Amino acid sequence: MKNYFEQLRTLLAENPPDFGDSDAVLAFLYEAYNETHNMDDAQTKADFRALYQVMSGMTLPAMDTILDPLCALCRDHQRSGFIEGVRIGVRL
Repeated sequence: MKNYFEQLRTLLAENPPDFGDSDAVLAFLYEAYNETHNMDDAQTKADFRALYQVMSGMTLPAMDTILDPLCALCRDHQRSGFIEGVRIGVRL
């Protein structure tokens, strides 16, 4: 938690959120959490290894056309899950 709070302070100093916009605050909390917690578990790493094996022989630019949108999709999905989890926690 100490690292998380330090990251929150740093992000707050560099990019103050609009505290009137709950989505901006939740996004801010996610960014700090993401910076301080490695969320790539063993299953995620195994899945990426399997993906790289399927792409074996492809050129790096061709791999990038697959991986860039895939990683963006994963990041966006993870962010949405975090934000919805916080919203549910607040309601409870």
